[in-house]
Amino acid sequence: MKENLPIRKWMQIAFMTFSLLGVGTLEVLSQSKPIKGVVKGDDGVALPGVTVVEKSTPSNGTVTDADGNFSISVREGATLVISFIGLKTQEVAVGSQTSIEVTMETDITQLSEVVVIGYGTMKKSDLTGSVVSIGGDDLKKVPVASVAESLTGRLAGVQVTGTEGSPDAEVNIRVRGGGSITQSNQPLYIVDGFPVNSINDITPSDIESINVLKDASSTAIYGSRGANGVIIITTKSGKAGKFSVSYNAFYGFKKIANTLDVLNPQDFVKWQREYSQLRFDSDDQGYYENYFGTWQDRDLFDGLSGNDWQKQIYGRTGVVNSQDISLRGGSDKFSYSMNYALYDEKAIMIGSDFRRNNFTLKLNNKASDKIDIGFSLRYSDTEIRGGGANEQNEVSSADSRLKNSVLYSPIQLPGITNNDTDDQLAGTLINPIIAVIDNDRLQQRRNFNVAGSIGWNILEELNFKSELGFDVFNNIDNRFYGRSTYYVQNVPSSENQGNPAAIIRDAKETRIRSTNTFNYDFKNLLSSDHNLKLLLGHEVIHTQSNQLSTVLHGYPKLFLADQAFKLTTQGVPQAVDNNFSPDDNLLSFFTRATYEYNGKYLLSATYRADASSRFAGNNRWGYFPSAAVGWKISEENFMQGTSNWLDNLKIRFSYGVAGNNGIDRGQTSQAFLSRTTTWINGVTDFWAASNLLANPDLKWETTTTRNAGLDFGIIKSKLVGSFEAYLNNTSDLLIQFPTPGSGYTDQFRNIGETENKGLEASLTYVALEKEKYGLTISANIGINRNKVVSLGELNDFFRDSGWASTDIQGDFKVAVGRPLGDMIGYRSDGRYEVSDFEGYDAGSGNWILRSDVVDGSVVLGTLRPGMMKLRDLDGDGDVTVADKERIGNGLPKHTGGFTLNGYAYGFDLTAAFNYSYGNQVYNANKIEYTTATPRTNYRNLIDIMADGNRWTNLDPATGTIVNDPATLAAMNANTSMWSPYMARSIFSDWAVEDASFLRLNTLSLGYTLPSSLTSKARIQNLRFYATAYNVFVLTPHSGFDPEVSTRRRTGLTPSVDYSAYPRSRQLVFGLNLNF
Repeated sequence: MKENLPIRKWMQIAFMTFSLLGVGTLEVLSQSKPIKGVVKGDDGVALPGVTVVEKSTPSNGTVTDADGNFSISVREGATLVISFIGLKTQEVAVGSQTSIEVTMETDITQLSEVVVIGYGTMKKSDLTGSVVSIGGDDLKKVPVASVAESLTGRLAGVQVTGTEGSPDAEVNIRVRGGGSITQSNQPLYIVDGFPVNSINDITPSDIESINVLKDASSTAIYGSRGANGVIIITTKSGKAGKFSVSYNAFYGFKKIANTLDVLNPQDFVKWQREYSQLRFDSDDQGYYENYFGTWQDRDLFDGLSGNDWQKQIYGRTGVVNSQDISLRGGSDKFSYSMNYALYDEKAIMIGSDFRRNNFTLKLNNKASDKIDIGFSLRYSDTEIRGGGANEQNEVSSADSRLKNSVLYSPIQLPGITNNDTDDQLAGTLINPIIAVIDNDRLQQRRNFNVAGSIGWNILEELNFKSELGFDVFNNIDNRFYGRSTYYVQNVPSSENQGNPAAIIRDAKETRIRSTNTFNYDFKNLLSSDHNLKLLLGHEVIHTQSNQLSTVLHGYPKLFLADQAFKLTTQGVPQAVDNNFSPDDNLLSFFTRATYEYNGKYLLSATYRADASSRFAGNNRWGYFPSAAVGWKISEENFMQGTSNWLDNLKIRFSYGVAGNNGIDRGQTSQAFLSRTTTWINGVTDFWAASNLLANPDLKWETTTTRNAGLDFGIIKSKLVGSFEAYLNNTSDLLIQFPTPGSGYTDQFRNIGETENKGLEASLTYVALEKEKYGLTISANIGINRNKVVSLGELNDFFRDSGWASTDIQGDFKVAVGRPLGDMIGYRSDGRYEVSDFEGYDAGSGNWILRSDVVDGSVVLGTLRPGMMKLRDLDGDGDVTVADKERIGNGLPKHTGGFTLNGYAYGFDLTAAFNYSYGNQVYNANKIEYTTATPRTNYRNLIDIMADGNRWTNLDPATGTIVNDPATLAAMNANTSMWSPYMARSIFSDWAVEDASFLRLNTLSLGYTLPSSLTSKARIQNLRFYATAYNVFVLTPHSGFDPEVSTRRRTGLTPSVDYSAYPRSRQLVFGLNLNF
């Protein structure tokens, strides 16, 4: 009993305390009255999560529930303050009312008022740097598979280029052109404050906003990583209010958008006869007759339709399925957001599939008035199946799946074409289906990111924030080479050649990031005319990576990819390498000050110092300052007369320096790699020096930017826009430079300087804005001019695209005073006519060229009528490599897009266009598909070389070569193309095409059910829609698609169209559902 006495005493005290509190509460309630109400948007839809507070007693407040209802007790004569982000705050006097209804109005200015910048946010009206933004609502209207797709044509100065049409195709994003020559020009990606390698695993519907920082005054706060621009993505968070559920889904179909017409079976047979006569000097040697019969039997092929290999490989109906669900909610102390997303695609190419699972979790807790705690977790699991159309890093272009589907024989040839490996076609063409099966690939990418933060309001003016993040990336890449592949036939040792092989790579990267920042607001130390804020920060990023590579040869002959990946013990190990890259460390200190005077004059300055382990000694530290000023002209007294129509007019100027350390790690000290057989000092070893020569003197590549901008808004922001001009210089370029004669292939060096300058403009016009209908038009344009200012002691150097092996070399050139992307080749001059020759010499079997006709035999081989003719630019009478010149450039003169957004009586329509002007494409397919060399047996051709259009040397009656000049000239009087038969592939301006285009990228039509119907089912919003992608493209380009770049190992060879995975046209149906 004695043990319980203290407990009873505490219970009595507690009871008395709560009783007294209860009496006090009753007294307060006796002086107040209950108020009920509902809050709706200007569209009549109930709004959950709206804050309702008694103005005189801010501690007395509540939030609306899922149906927009609220209940609150207030004092007599009270005024309610009703607020919500993106809506105009309203004050309502209660008076004698006991029930009220409030309609909130959209605040367009406030919606775009705050933008995310480096390590913080800022009012858009106070920005002095170059920043462009896109909101989550804009992204929601048009569903996409990846975030990068959603930026296409939307933002001035941001060029988004899809490299090809595969589900996992790389998307190149360039901010103002990029300044590096041989290194990556990809921008820095920041997701919820954490740097990431890719944004492809971010769920588009989970995005709150995307902000792109373009000039150094905006990016310098990121120092070494901001030289190519910064893309900041903020995902959605929970908000105070009742629990809410959002479900988004779409399901659709896709088909190949374009194919190439090829020779029909009859024309194919005729060309094979002519090819055999030209190649074997009129002696068939069984090439034709063994498989087609005698020339007199050619009518046996009449009426055959032939195999459409492009349709068989790329013609299936692809299926896309996307679903995501979000759970969000919270209170004034705690909020949460959870999202799961699935994207599943069966692509148009057989054996090509894509599946991605994403999960994100965000928690925010206001632990006290001074402490805020945040936590986020993101996990992505992506599986990609299929070898694609043509890998940029393939061993040989002979394995190109697209090439095989275009050029493979349209008819069965007994003894050559069969269901197994085509031994006689090995090294040239393989049965397209076998080529797909034998070039298989399974990639599994997993990314796990977890981050936490704590914010401490030390004083009203002083805030401290500490962030810690952990990121793990794992990519398992299983590559299978079947018996028909170039790899299997050439790489393994003799005992394993011809048997399947596999290469399995398991790459892991782990990154830890720690950031600490102090923010101080001087508002209590300065008068109200002055607004000064200071940021001080420190950051450490530590990255570790390794890759386990296993090479297996000699699998059993009938093994396919799945067997090889699962039964690795059945292969013969050639190498098992566990390669650990040197740790990558970055230590940073940074500061930013922003100042505003009298709401008119703006000043900002940043400074960052970075130390990178990728450099050595005194070169490790890089220093990156910036400054910017702005003037809100519209706020001046002398502008008051314009206030009835001019809402905003601001000019701004900025200058800054950003850095780039984007080279492979370990380039300042010599690295050694494992090899199966290596000899060092005459002794067999498993280690050898890498192909790259170390350079201990490497230092930072730096980009200096100058930017001038003008922002405006008129007629109550019906028309808003901005104009910008910039000049960027990138110096001490990190170039991977050839080192012939040194025993190494290349060395990284700091050489040269590039320049990018341009103009940008963006406009948004609200043409109509009524309660029931409206129309908004947005447009942007970016003009960029790139130039190489210096290459050190060099004036120029060449790069090979590599698609044609040794046939075509030095087809790209980097030269001082010229932009990157210059294509180097011959000028086409039509074809050699019969009149260009004195006649045919039957004794030697050669045609005799006239002395006054340019001799192209050095490049083209033995000349005869009908061959391609090239121009003699130096006038010496012969065509040689000295007659090559610049014949095209892969960089556009300007890019941009425009978007139409309309709504009427529940319907909404979005049409998004993007365009490019002035760039050219290197149509390597055009060369490949119109050329027959002595190495290319039984190939088909595209229909530009159809009978009646191409030059022919074949007598249709006898099937022999015609050498009589008059007869040959008469036979080709109405043809326009040269003969396909060549000694080698030739790159001329005939294969350089205008790649300008206008694309209707997306067209979406939606309908939102009236709230009068959905509210009965407690549904906040229900929208159905249909969206079409890649609706049409207007372009002079003759290939599959003008937006292509397949030789991407270096930025020096852009816009090469060679065996790219064809793009598709897609139609999806979906819904957006909110509870």
